[in-house]
Amino acid sequence: MITTILDLRLLLLILAAAGLLASPGAAAQVFLTKPPYVPTPQSTVDRMLELARVGPDDFVVDLGSGDGRIVITAAKKYGARGLGIEIEPDLVNLSQYYARRAGVADRARFVTEDLFVADLRPATVLTLYLFQELNIKLRPRILEQLRPGARVVAHDWDLGDEWEPDFAETIPAPDKPVGIDRTSKVYLWYVPAKVEGRWRLETPLAAGRSATLALAQQFQKFEGEVELDGARHAVTGGRARGTAIRFAVPAGSPLAGAYEGTVEGAQMRGEIVRDGMPAAPFTASRL
Repeated sequence: MITTILDLRLLLLILAAAGLLASPGAAAQVFLTKPPYVPTPQSTVDRMLELARVGPDDFVVDLGSGDGRIVITAAKKYGARGLGIEIEPDLVNLSQYYARRAGVADRARFVTEDLFVADLRPATVLTLYLFQELNIKLRPRILEQLRPGARVVAHDWDLGDEWEPDFAETIPAPDKPVGIDRTSKVYLWYVPAKVEGRWRLETPLAAGRSATLALAQQFQKFEGEVELDGARHAVTGGRARGTAIRFAVPAGSPLAGAYEGTVEGAQMRGEIVRDGMPAAPFTASRL
């Protein structure tokens, strides 16, 4: 006789291992964890990984990995390696079983750990199906630990109004176990390069003189001013998508144009575009 929740959870794990439940997520959906656990529907998993353009060179970290389906799919379908971080030990055990059954246990690993202390630095792709409050709490760790260009993909809840997604869509999710309309929202962000601060700008448009960029950044957006010979002009429309950047200096400055380039650590380089044509190269070094 089943007398405790623990007995029920153990029974569900046994049934899952024996293949006697209707779906791979069934054991995880019926009182397996506290608080209740809801898996990402497989159709949404597929779209999240497709949107992030996961490939064999990627390392996927899933926070709150549940039954492991995101990391297992990334390994089996795309040849990626990955790590699932889950605080519930029974779900970690279940994920490890599913990884072995899928033949990807060498590329899909699962650990019992608090997602707020986990090391995110190896991730090239980070996946989330967490409440928005948790996503917002994770933002500083994401920006501090993930390298520029890493992709963050979230299901249903975004990272807060301040950090708007680089891409968002609503997709059909007929296999979703919760909700009335059976749809999922999917969000994608590229971790932006850090451009805030002062930079020494050099370009032929400055006629051999050096200018200074002073930039303020909020997530992937930035603005500021450029100074040349004591004259200051606005820097507008700045945006960083990973290491790729663009910003503009309006007409009225000898440095006017659309700046398009890349940031690598303390160095910027790229082209200044005028009337749709490259006008001059530029470089900048962080001061």
